[in-house]
Amino acid sequence: MSTDQIMQLTYLVLLAAAIGGSAIVAGRSNMGKMAQQAAIWALIFVGVIGAYGLWEDISSDVNPRQAMVDERTIAVPRGNDGHYHLTLDINDTPVQFVVDTGASQVVLSQRDAARIGLDLASLQYSGAANTANGVVRTAPVLLDEVRLGDITDSGVPAVVNQGAMDASLLGMTYLGLYDRIEIANGQLVLRR
Repeated sequence: MSTDQIMQLTYLVLLAAAIGGSAIVAGRSNMGKMAQQAAIWALIFVGVIGAYGLWEDISSDVNPRQAMVDERTIAVPRGNDGHYHLTLDINDTPVQFVVDTGASQVVLSQRDAARIGLDLASLQYSGAANTANGVVRTAPVLLDEVRLGDITDSGVPAVVNQGAMDASLLGMTYLGLYDRIEIANGQLVLRR
């Protein structure tokens, strides 16, 4: 323990002694009730300490998130909906994607395209894509900067979908930039 930690611990012990001592003096006429309340507060304190110590584990189970394993590898846990979700910074704007290895391209919803600064009125919807909902028109775009953790790519081709989409799709034009894509044990691992 460092000197600062020892001093902080000493302060907390003295503070607890002062509060405990004043509670004993104030409640000396009814020691049984005071002991019961002290036990309740001790259990609350232990519960808070336990929740704080387990928070990382609890939050990763409730809300799984992507994590950089090292400067060239990212691990993504499967979401509660069974899909893998990644958040990439496109032109310094965070965009949430559903990983779709069946999509040949990165497909942006119109909402996400507007958020990253694309002018929707000037897009040329010259392409078409076959989707589960039928054929939709698409506009080709080039993404200036795409960043995932420490990995940055420039000039990534994508399309903006003219139809309604719940989320943007991260397809093979981006995923193909990785040397290895592995799905095992409920986790997607991307490695450069």
